[in-house]
Amino acid sequence: MKIKLRVLMGCIALISVTLHSCKKELPIVITDNSYRIPDTYTAFENVSYTGQTQRLNQLLEIKNYLKTVNVSGNTLNIEKVVAMFTNDSEKAGWAGLYEDSKQIKNKTFEPLQSDFESLLKSIANSSNSSQAHIKGISGVVSSNDNSKQYLLNANGVDEAQVFEKGLMGAFIAYQINEVYTGDTKINADNEEVIPGKGTAMEHHWDEAFGYLGVPLDFPTNTDNLIFWGSYANKRNQLLACNHELMEAFIAGRAAITNKNMVNRDAAIINVRLAIEKLAAANAIHYINETLGNMNDVCIKGHALAEAYGFAYALKFNSYKTINSSDLSEILFNLGASESLLELDFYSIDAKGLNDAKIKLSSIYGLDDIKDQL
Repeated sequence: MKIKLRVLMGCIALISVTLHSCKKELPIVITDNSYRIPDTYTAFENVSYTGQTQRLNQLLEIKNYLKTVNVSGNTLNIEKVVAMFTNDSEKAGWAGLYEDSKQIKNKTFEPLQSDFESLLKSIANSSNSSQAHIKGISGVVSSNDNSKQYLLNANGVDEAQVFEKGLMGAFIAYQINEVYTGDTKINADNEEVIPGKGTAMEHHWDEAFGYLGVPLDFPTNTDNLIFWGSYANKRNQLLACNHELMEAFIAGRAAITNKNMVNRDAAIINVRLAIEKLAAANAIHYINETLGNMNDVCIKGHALAEAYGFAYALKFNSYKTINSSDLSEILFNLGASESLLELDFYSIDAKGLNDAKIKLSSIYGLDDIKDQL
């Protein structure tokens, strides 16, 4: 398999020291014929990421539980849903089996852990409403054609979507970008092979891959995709992102196994940039859906929550393309706040949405497809 390892001009000598100190420029291609890069992750030995699989499945169970309150009269048990977030198994009532040490909360970006717990409590409180949603009152509301219904808070926000998509950034992308491909874990021992896990460095790379939510033979196999894997596949026709993501992860694992740290660091950058571009593309997709439903409170509240959540995910990459000022402007245009707990969709207008869309598409090179996303 021929892999193009893209790194930034002028950065190649520095990326093993720091992954976020260089200006992003046009990519160059590193060629290395000293080892073979396989076509699929299944070719690697000693791959294990059971902890990541367990946590993603926990989040999937929470997501499905939150969906139940999109029916009027159904309420969310605060104690149960918080227990699911922290993996208090006695109170969580899991369908699956999870080790006691595996939980989502303590793997979420620490300054935001309490915000996500507060979101769950807010959803539970909203679910207790006996009224249909109108501005200023939480409750379930149906779409104009009665085909969909969602629980919205008093500000017209589908907080279940804010929770899920927000954690795709503050939990999943954060773990991939800043923890498992971060300096400490990615520079672990790469000599001693532990049966079933490989070297510590190989294992940490595999754990980063495990958070993608795809099978080892993705994208040939697209069964049972969740979270980033699912949304990559949804955008793949326009972005060709499935191959791009796997190419980067496979190249990185091969580089580690063959002790080529330059190519490993190039792959780290490519993984981060691919996830970042995927987040931006999904934000644009849901901005488009919102713009097409500005007069439908139900669909707007749901789609805009997804758009905001994907844009919010751009925060969790120290090597991100977008600058903090532009990202703040986009988040205010999408939700009137940078806080997940203070969003107000009734103050959002089409101009702000279009401004956010144009800025995202320009920064991420998506102008040609922004209206098709």
